[in-house]
Amino acid sequence: MRRYVCAVDVGTGSARAGIFDGSGSLLARADHPIAMNRPQADHAEHDSEDIWAAVSSAVRAALSQAKVAPESVSGIAFDATCSLVFRRADGEQLSVSPSGEARWDTIAWLDHRALGEADECTATGHALLRFAGGAMSPEKQTPKLMWIKRNLPATWAAAGRIFDLADFLSARATGSNSRSQGTLTCKWAYLAHEEQSWQADFLAGVGLADLPERGGLPEKGVPIGTDLGPLTPQAARDLGLTTDCKVGAGLIDAYAGALGVLGGYANDLDTIDRHLALIAGTSSCVMAISREYRPFPGGWGPYLGAALPDCWIGEGGQSATGALLDHIVRQHVAGGDPTPTMHRRIAERVYALRETEGPDLASRLHILPDFHGNRSPLADPHATGVISGLTLDNSFDGLCRLYWRTTVAVVLGVRHILETLNAEGHGIDTLHVTGGHTRNPLLMELYADATGIAVIEPTTDEAVLLGTAMVAATAAGLHGDLVSACTAMQQGGTERRPSPEASLRFDRDYEIFLKMHEQRRELEAMLAT
Repeated sequence: MRRYVCAVDVGTGSARAGIFDGSGSLLARADHPIAMNRPQADHAEHDSEDIWAAVSSAVRAALSQAKVAPESVSGIAFDATCSLVFRRADGEQLSVSPSGEARWDTIAWLDHRALGEADECTATGHALLRFAGGAMSPEKQTPKLMWIKRNLPATWAAAGRIFDLADFLSARATGSNSRSQGTLTCKWAYLAHEEQSWQADFLAGVGLADLPERGGLPEKGVPIGTDLGPLTPQAARDLGLTTDCKVGAGLIDAYAGALGVLGGYANDLDTIDRHLALIAGTSSCVMAISREYRPFPGGWGPYLGAALPDCWIGEGGQSATGALLDHIVRQHVAGGDPTPTMHRRIAERVYALRETEGPDLASRLHILPDFHGNRSPLADPHATGVISGLTLDNSFDGLCRLYWRTTVAVVLGVRHILETLNAEGHGIDTLHVTGGHTRNPLLMELYADATGIAVIEPTTDEAVLLGTAMVAATAAGLHGDLVSACTAMQQGGTERRPSPEASLRFDRDYEIFLKMHEQRRELEAMLAT
């Protein structure tokens, strides 16, 4: 009986694969690193062939660990970062790099080379911007496409297929040129809820009228979980699977995480808007699902059908969270390489310092965590970080105090997004956290205490893979539809309640946090005069 599925998640630094059964239990997972090229400041590039090789290695390793026969895997699906892949019409790689090397054919999601183009998109005032928080982010695809056309015209002229990374992986697996409704709606000039989904007037206004031709783009995206067909013989050989394995139309990684932690409420849409998913790692995304269209300042979307069918999902986020903590460790004289061991050592010392110095440890240190811009709720990619209260302390304890207050700032940023969402009609009282932050005890404590709401830590720390497994199971027919797959495969979690005493202290910190935002705006206004 063909009763297993494979889920593949391609993140910033690695490709991961998991083997799941039809009830959502994870049998095994494996990962493999992927390369990144940093030719200039704010540039970040991948090699899509390297990514496919990493995916193949991860899938084969997961199959081996799970001791599952290839012929028993009935479905596979891919999620990925919203990176942008360029190919010729014949499938050959096209360089997106100033170096001109063809292997660097993918602009990574975190690449900010197109800040100027993003500002141009914002200046159009087009109605599309209502679904982008009012301002275009350089992490979306339109500014990056503009940058390529202007700065690498030979690449643009030679392009025959342009993909979101998840769609590239599906195409590599099946030969299908279909694109997921989820990827197109979230990151391209495409609105799934409108009859004319591609916003042709916007594209023409920013110089991309020829994008459909250059990108080989279909008129409509397909719903998430759509059966795109079986693996090709070559893809089956690469992945160690069979040509009977069906491929489901995939999605962006954060949206897979939203399915993994919120999918269990898919059959209770009257209460699903009380729950907020936080997919937290290098950066953080928050995802809110509702039956109604509920925009919020600085939020992307809401998008129809980008996760659950017939539901709207809005995305907020912080562009640097885990990456910011790494940066603090790396930059401090008492820090160094931000390894997991170093992060644990710092956390242990923070707890010891709190035992001796009390709960108001480093209370005069205050931080705005916008070192890589503010995605939500300010939609300001030009925002910068602020640290107030520094002294000449360069000891390891000084690093620990700074690290502690940086974690506070990261979580106050989530609170800022949360309160913005609730002001726009959500009634969120539960935060579901998944991703790398679940391994940081300071953050997990703060997510409850500094937001003042209940926090659920999923039973599985692989909620992104689980969400993608739900998509694979839908395509494979293990469940009747995506909603059925989500409710059957959800895994639950453990609840953490906020400490009332701690919440009062963080209320004061939050007031200071908001005041610092005001002060930064005042300083920026002075510079502009």
